[in-house]
Amino acid sequence: MTELPRKAAARTARLAALPLGYAGRSAIGFGKRLGGRNADAVLSEVQQRTAEQLFRTLGELKGGAMKFGQVLSVMESALPEELAAPYREHLTALQDSAPPMPTATVRQQLTTHLGADWKERLVWLDGAPTAAASIGQVHRGRWVDHATDDGAERDVAVKVQYPGAGEALMSDLRQIARLARGVAPVFPGLDIKPLVAELQARAADELDYHLEAEAQAAYAEAFADHPDIVVPAVVSVGEQVLVTEWLDSPHSLAHVIREGTQEERDHYGELFVRFLFEGPRMTGMLHADPHPGNFRILPAADGGLGRMGVLDFGAVARLEGGTMPPATGRLLRIALEADPDSLVAGLREEGFIRDKIEVDPEMVLSYLAPFVEPAAVERFTFTREWMRAQFERVNDPRSEEFALALKLNLPTSYLLIHRTWVGAIGMLSQLNATAPFREILEQSLPGFADD
Repeated sequence: MTELPRKAAARTARLAALPLGYAGRSAIGFGKRLGGRNADAVLSEVQQRTAEQLFRTLGELKGGAMKFGQVLSVMESALPEELAAPYREHLTALQDSAPPMPTATVRQQLTTHLGADWKERLVWLDGAPTAAASIGQVHRGRWVDHATDDGAERDVAVKVQYPGAGEALMSDLRQIARLARGVAPVFPGLDIKPLVAELQARAADELDYHLEAEAQAAYAEAFADHPDIVVPAVVSVGEQVLVTEWLDSPHSLAHVIREGTQEERDHYGELFVRFLFEGPRMTGMLHADPHPGNFRILPAADGGLGRMGVLDFGAVARLEGGTMPPATGRLLRIALEADPDSLVAGLREEGFIRDKIEVDPEMVLSYLAPFVEPAAVERFTFTREWMRAQFERVNDPRSEEFALALKLNLPTSYLLIHRTWVGAIGMLSQLNATAPFREILEQSLPGFADD
């Protein structure tokens, strides 16, 4: 067996062990309940141990396993604190790092995808990666552009895709789709299968570095003169190698989540929201990978609060008509004005409620509270407690909101937008940030401020 198939087989075996581990812990838990232990306490213990195994396993793998883990990690704020606290370290680790690729493999990838003369342009390359993600890792380097007259050197970030990343990504996602029941106990009420299906649909785009370079170049040009947000320019691209300008940033938003002051949380939370909504208005695309590792803290020269850098444009939604759907802002405004009948009519028109499906308009209005409440006040504070309450309210099988959710439909054109918004709300809740959410929507979300 060659090295790549051997690794793939090992990865599959480790993923396959997840539901088996849950089944074993459930059996032990059943025995404890027979022995008189409180049922809720036993369930909490089973969930905690399952979560620890899940995120430890995902953190040690690459490909789709790590990508899936990163998507789940921004939902950590929705979990009950007694479950979230013991394995928060595993979750945040997924947002910033993964085991490195050997230097010889990196150099082989550079030769294959930048050409045999890559050393003439990339005159220095750090052997150790500065960051790793689900399908590739990043090295710092120094680039000389011989096409310019001065031949000046500049620091660059060299993103190199893992060999076989495409095969591993799709294999992992297929395996996780089959093993959804082993993940479900960690996020009770979260429907895992549609999440994995959407990740599978986007996988090809994320593997295409030419597409990523095109999106990043558009964002870099649009934000070139922005006072608070920086997107590195694209320097060179090959099929599995992407070279961009270097961002001198010691930390990501994961650091602010762990250790930031309230001033830092509010500052970077507001910049994140502004980027999220200004990006589509300025580029016609939505950056659709809202996990903290993609957002970098750039130190200010005076020691104050700095700008925010944005990385990783492999997952973007290329918006129809070059803008966020105007119905999004319009429906949000209708919900904010507490007009449930008009809200239901608008949702039907957009395909969120199918024909002949009857719903209670007041219940629909209540169900959409997580999207409406932040825009109802001048400044809204996102907290883990608020996120947790919203998550539990709509995902409790005994609640009316849960029954309503089974009647609603998410149109294909909104899948990535919806996942991005939910992920963004999760990240803001992790930050515990206060932001002028309503003002930003009025400035940048089509349909929201229209008469």
